[in-house]
Amino acid sequence: MFSTGIFMINMWSIALFFITLAIISFTHYVYRWRNPKCNGKLPPGSMGFPLIGETIEFFIPSKTLDVSSFIKKRIARYGPVFRTNLVGRPVVISTDPEFNAFIMQQEMKLVQLWYMDSFSMILGGITDTAAVAGILKYFRNLILDSMGTESLKEKLLPKLEVMVNQSLLSWSAQSSVELKESIASMVFDWTALHLLNYDPSKSSENLSKMFVNFFHGIMSFPLNVPGTTLHKCLKVRKTAMKLTRDIVHERLTSSEKRHGDLLDQLIDDMKNEEFLTEDLIFSIIFLILLASLETISSALTLAMILLTDHPFVVKELKEEHEAILRRREENIDSPLTWKEYKSMTFTSQVINETLRLANPDPGMLRKVIKDIHINGMLNIND
Repeated sequence: MFSTGIFMINMWSIALFFITLAIISFTHYVYRWRNPKCNGKLPPGSMGFPLIGETIEFFIPSKTLDVSSFIKKRIARYGPVFRTNLVGRPVVISTDPEFNAFIMQQEMKLVQLWYMDSFSMILGGITDTAAVAGILKYFRNLILDSMGTESLKEKLLPKLEVMVNQSLLSWSAQSSVELKESIASMVFDWTALHLLNYDPSKSSENLSKMFVNFFHGIMSFPLNVPGTTLHKCLKVRKTAMKLTRDIVHERLTSSEKRHGDLLDQLIDDMKNEEFLTEDLIFSIIFLILLASLETISSALTLAMILLTDHPFVVKELKEEHEAILRRREENIDSPLTWKEYKSMTFTSQVINETLRLANPDPGMLRKVIKDIHINGMLNIND
């Protein structure tokens, strides 16, 4: 009986010791989480809860076109530059125009392109390839040549008009239309046609639907377990990438057939640009498809919402467009010309205002590669 009592006391002592150790360890972990180790002074802010940081509040959808409440609250509390933690990563957010301009000038010096973990997981390593400075320069020139003003004027405008008319005709036969998803599908089909002559009617897989689903996971928490948004995106990623890669590979191995699209240009450039490989060409095509999909569809969806709320703008747009039709006289069904497009001054103003309000690229992610000092504070390299 006496020995049993001693045994019970020892068991309670051991249990109490481990409980105390766990509490101390957790408290220390929370303290370290909220106060990251740094040789200097970090910008003010909060790191939120362990592991998830302030991710939940950050992802709460905004019901207005104004700056999100997440950003506004922290600007009021900490100022234009503050620290936080999103999807498991420590982040410094800057809304200061002068500091942002400075950061833009320090590409590959103090900062470099960075993508959220979920984005990198979905793309499967493409982001690493596309971050090389020399490739980015070629990439920018390629886009300007392929989708710039001259290309739009000579080749793209007629194709775009046909695609839009076909989509509008299809939508008019439906009882209701899921606007953003339908616009995203239209934008994808047109972009894919211009990039690699992809015809959705000849494909057994809905490639546009797969790419649309990507965006449900790009900004999600990087937790790849069954049931999560990221896990669902990763499941369709493999199929979408295989379909795109097969198209690129088929064109590379049968160079006799020409389509006059961007893929043809990339194949031709392989003769002069040593860094252009089949993998990189696939990466370029895939990233352009992904980038154009969300930005354009979001802006067009917002335009529809704004026009619905402002019928007087619709009235003036209609008058401007009907005036162009009257000037055509007999050839009323002829394609839209560049001259007619440039004459739409009010339409251009509506487009510019929509882009200003939509801001399809509200922020840029950069990884610090060297310490950055801001007004006595340190934005430190991890």
